[in-house]
Amino acid sequence: MNTLVTGGAGYIGSMTCKELIRRGHKVVVYDNLSNSKASFAKWGELVVGDVTDKALLTQTLKKNNIEGIFHFAGAIEVGESKLKPMKYFYNNVVGTFNLLAAVQEAGVKHAVFSSTCATYGNSPKIPLTEDLPQNPVSVYGETKLFCEKMFREQTQTTDLCAVMLRYFNASGADPDGESGEGHDPETHLVPLIIRSVLDPNFELQVFGNDYPTDDGTCIRDYAHVTDLAVAHVNALELSVKTKTKLEAFNLGSGKGTSVLEVIKNVERFSGSKVKYAIKARREGDPATLIADISKARRLLGWNPEYTIEDVVRTAFHWHKSQGSFAK
Repeated sequence: MNTLVTGGAGYIGSMTCKELIRRGHKVVVYDNLSNSKASFAKWGELVVGDVTDKALLTQTLKKNNIEGIFHFAGAIEVGESKLKPMKYFYNNVVGTFNLLAAVQEAGVKHAVFSSTCATYGNSPKIPLTEDLPQNPVSVYGETKLFCEKMFREQTQTTDLCAVMLRYFNASGADPDGESGEGHDPETHLVPLIIRSVLDPNFELQVFGNDYPTDDGTCIRDYAHVTDLAVAHVNALELSVKTKTKLEAFNLGSGKGTSVLEVIKNVERFSGSKVKYAIKARREGDPATLIADISKARRLLGWNPEYTIEDVVRTAFHWHKSQGSFAK
């Protein structure tokens, strides 16, 4: 298929492009490079553009006879979304609106949307299933839920078929060392733990050690980026095969790992002690978030292959090879 990947020079987007090429699909990478690298757009032709630019989107879709899209582009930091809500509504909601308008004009029939477990909010049920109420507690989660609603309405009134992929903690790096995580500023746990080992001047902050978990720290579900890329391509191929109008899947490992357990994994792999300090809980942080991935296993034929140890190993190799935190 001819595919377009918005945010395709980013962390998960670039790995999805690599998987698409591996399976024989053609790829156009559409990215404004505001928080990504042109060097990551090595799997496909790069078009530098913003998702709020409907005219360029429409032109790109038509010129390349795009049949399926993957929509990754957007702002992703929960904490920043509280401080800069209009940035998130503009990038995520307005961007998705313009993309969907371009998709309709160009006659694209299939879409895979990069959503998030943040749309569920603080659910009392663990593990999380796709049929739970969606009550986000962050601006980021609100914008992603609004985008899901736009995709849903578009599928009901046009020929579009869409798949929502709500993933948990994307982590790790390409096992081949060709792509990895690198946000500026970096706020994700695994690279921050690695930074505390590689950067002698950095101390990790652990927010809360009094949660109702075995060691008192938050438990999260870490999904390796390679597994996520496979799931995205599986989702497109399922959409083409079944022509189901709308589906939603949780993507994670199906297992929970506490903050202290991730720290211990980094210590074991690196042979160095992690420097960290316990801080007060962050507002809105639930004690435990774990995905029920049985639906993805059943319908996507998706079985995550990478463990938390693989996450740490590939991420550590990536950051060390890139000199990410060298001073």
